[in-house]
Amino acid sequence: MRNPSVRAFQDFSTGAACLNKSFIYNYTYRKNQTHISFPYLSLTSFSCRCSATMAAEEKQMQKFDVEKAASLMKELRNNYNSRKTKSYEWRMSQIQSIANMIEEKEEEIIEAIHKDLSKPPFETFISEISMTKSSCKLALKELKYWMKPEKAKTSLTTYPSSAEIISEPLGVVLVISTWNYPFLLSLDPVIGAIAAGNAVVLKPSEIAPATSSLLAKLLEDYVDNSAVRVVEGAVAETSALLEQKWDKILYTGSPRVGRIVMAAAAKHLTPVILELGGKSPAVVDSTINLQVTTRRIIAGKWMANNGQACIGVDYIITTKDFAPKLIDSLRNELKEFFGKNPMESKDLSRIVNPFHFARLASLLDEDKVSDKIVYGGQRDEKQLKIAPTILLDVPDDSTIMKEEIFGPLLPIVTVSIVSSAHFKLKACF
Repeated sequence: MRNPSVRAFQDFSTGAACLNKSFIYNYTYRKNQTHISFPYLSLTSFSCRCSATMAAEEKQMQKFDVEKAASLMKELRNNYNSRKTKSYEWRMSQIQSIANMIEEKEEEIIEAIHKDLSKPPFETFISEISMTKSSCKLALKELKYWMKPEKAKTSLTTYPSSAEIISEPLGVVLVISTWNYPFLLSLDPVIGAIAAGNAVVLKPSEIAPATSSLLAKLLEDYVDNSAVRVVEGAVAETSALLEQKWDKILYTGSPRVGRIVMAAAAKHLTPVILELGGKSPAVVDSTINLQVTTRRIIAGKWMANNGQACIGVDYIITTKDFAPKLIDSLRNELKEFFGKNPMESKDLSRIVNPFHFARLASLLDEDKVSDKIVYGGQRDEKQLKIAPTILLDVPDDSTIMKEEIFGPLLPIVTVSIVSSAHFKLKACF
């Protein structure tokens, strides 16, 4: 099976006939052909030029603006056009270097993520380190197969020709990652881009500064900087990067910023992958195994970065009759998971920063919501901690039901009958 994360960064070309796919490099592959030229991939000239001898400290002090972004793009485009990133050996060596980096710097990675989110070490290992290792392992195992041409059928009108589909890298791609899983969601798409033969720029989230700084340092030491770069910064740096013409952009984050990314990409007709948030409900009926269901909800909600995850349950839909039993079960199991005082638990991540703490607090403090808390609600602004909180029957027009919660708050919405014919799932995009 071909890996979709790799295919996202590839074009597909066929010999006798061009497949109906977007962004295909249209060329004919012939036997014994050793070089293929793409005249429309000519380099754009820029007036500025980065100094390769600049010290790391000086680079951090200098402002990364549109000119420096253009110079970076020019350098990466030149290196990509040299065809070095297309070779099997280069791709394998870079992915193996990332795998070695994770193995050798595991403690530093855990420490950085703990600084950013107070994420428990075991959770970090499972959800960030282990999963990134798995991506490396899969790519190393399957890369030769992914690069292998696929035979394609030809029509009678082209008889006696033969054809094959050849996967080609897109070129120079931009990965803008997010803060809630700052290691996994930064490196996983980078691994896919490298495996597909691209040059890549990673822009880690400034909201997780310790992990961002570590990624910049480690990738500079472990991978080929002529084709893989990290740009740190916030809005100004991201805006400078988005001014450039990329061959693909991958963004993980909020719908608001996703619109900005897509608008910037549209100027250059750049294809994008947007992984955005939304409302993610769980429907619970009375026929389930209550303890198993409750534990799974807790694991997917509060054990996943204390609700700061797109896979977390955003709200629950259940019947009015079953809601009390579900709340009692959640209350009992939460005590088993995090103790009688969850604010002291070392198994809960903190809220990432004061802005998001205030955002979540405002959801609870809304007049029509504050009296709906049936469990939890404790908070500590200094420690940026909010306890697992359950709310019952909050109004549909409250803010907590209009936007993605992305935190440890769990509303329960009751209905008369759990049936697709009697209620409609809400989605927020």
